[in-house]
Amino acid sequence: MKKSLILFALATLALGACNSTVKNTDKTDTAATAKKKGKYTCTMHPDLTFNKPGECPKCGMALVERDTTEDKK
Repeated sequence: MKKSLILFALATLALGACNSTVKNTDKTDTAATAKKKGKYTCTMHPDLTFNKPGECPKCGMALVERDTTEDKK
């Protein structure tokens, strides 16, 4: 009886650990995509990024939305 109870407890802990790992990776994926969305940059100064469209403070060119697709192979 004790062996079966211990095995059941270990199996429950293992499943719980796997389940929490899956949930955490889902949250980081959505957070990463939310961060990348809506970034604007200057074509002449790609090191500058902004959260909204406007003009580059260095050269005055219009900011363009940065491509955030991850399909690069």
